Amino acid sequence: MSQQAQEQPYDYRARPLREPDWTRLPGWRDVSPAEWESAQWQRAHCVKNVKQLRSVLGDLVAEEFYADLERDQAERATMSMLLPPQMLNTMVPDEVPGTDAFYADPVRRYMLPVFSDRRTDWPSHPRASRDSLHEHEMWVAEGLTHRYPTKVLAELLPTCPQYCGHCTRMDLVGNSTPQVDKLRFSLRPQGRLDAMLEYLRTHTGVRDVVVSGGDVANLPWPRLEAFVAALLEIENIRDIRLATKALMGLPQHWLQDEVRAGMERLATTARSRGVMLAIHTHVNAAQSVTPLVARAAKAMLSAGVRDVRNQGVLMRGVNDAPDRLLDLCFALLDGATITPYYFYMCDMIPFSEHWRVSVREAQRLQHAILGYLPGFATPRIVCDVPYVGKRWVHQVADYDEVRGISYWKKNYRTGIERAGDDALDRTYEYYDPIDVLPEQGQAWWREQGDDHLRLAAQRAEESRDEARRQVLLDTH
Repeated sequence: MSQQAQEQPYDYRARPLREPDWTRLPGWRDVSPAEWESAQWQRAHCVKNVKQLRSVLGDLVAEEFYADLERDQAERATMSMLLPPQMLNTMVPDEVPGTDAFYADPVRRYMLPVFSDRRTDWPSHPRASRDSLHEHEMWVAEGLTHRYPTKVLAELLPTCPQYCGHCTRMDLVGNSTPQVDKLRFSLRPQGRLDAMLEYLRTHTGVRDVVVSGGDVANLPWPRLEAFVAALLEIENIRDIRLATKALMGLPQHWLQDEVRAGMERLATTARSRGVMLAIHTHVNAAQSVTPLVARAAKAMLSAGVRDVRNQGVLMRGVNDAPDRLLDLCFALLDGATITPYYFYMCDMIPFSEHWRVSVREAQRLQHAILGYLPGFATPRIVCDVPYVGKRWVHQVADYDEVRGISYWKKNYRTGIERAGDDALDRTYEYYDPIDVLPEQGQAWWREQGDDHLRLAAQRAEESRDEARRQVLLDTH
């Protein structure tokens, strides 16, 4: 028997991309292809509440689902509802959705969470926090996080064309919900961007800027182009990455003539300066990769960007199986010329426990997907450890699997640490979801009580607020 004929744990086969038929849904039966491919039409017809969702799906989905969704929005949701038609159309893409199929759909599970999805025993981890990565504590200008020695994150705006239920920046991004009163920027938009540019001009050790938010697709194009053009004038900046889930959620935006022409101008300048300009998107399920997404990615590559890469999030019920991860990676690579890059473990924000996986499970998944993809397109599964940053899941220094506590080390100081401290010698903790722990571990967490955990959360909030006040004082 030949090697090729032997049975493998995963069976690769090329799968052509397909745009689901939006006319299968009652609310869009009369929508023309020209309307569907219009960015303006997509934005104008985003689903923002249960009433609008019902107008699209009608009685294809039972009333119990709408009630389940309403309860989640009132009692659990950290993100308000915002779904472009493009994204909603990829839920149950192969059939007219019924209630059971809609509940089970992986895209629905993270973009349109309902109350019954959430755990009732541990809806939030006791160590969860609104700013789970402490990015605001590391602001060096409002919205500019300097966590890594040579890299910064520039949050240009606090909105997106779509809101993911698991958003790690739920403290800042989107509209307030009954559960979360969102942080608001204090400076005017142009003032914030000018302060970021000034910091980068005077800190020559920074070479890499992730331009994000929110989602850069929500920034008026002239303002985004002006900001990136200004970055390209700074001698020490050698890498610029534009972060946009909208390449998948609203590909129509990136196919607009103004955007394509502007990206070509920026890419031409970047090439002349030897700067690597790339786009990073966020796709979590293979069914989200449609021909329109492929057209948008290829349009950006044709405009001259160096690469289009995907940074997904690893989530239970969405992509926590080897075949789902590999199906997604091959859809991205073969169908859309998007390079699989990272899968982040879902961060410890409130009410996210039903999505999170353990470090051990992430390690198993990393092992399972090795060997199928080209090395350059084999995504790393990483844990974004608070006060540390991205760590490959196999870099864990120590691991208490009973209590679900992993320990990590780092080799650099963030902006809030100073020479002489123990930042490079100590370990930093990350926590598995408690419901996957053995009973002994769950009992240990129950015995911890709530008082000291509430105090720790309060101190973290106070630290964030003090850091933010200091940034504003320094900016003024």
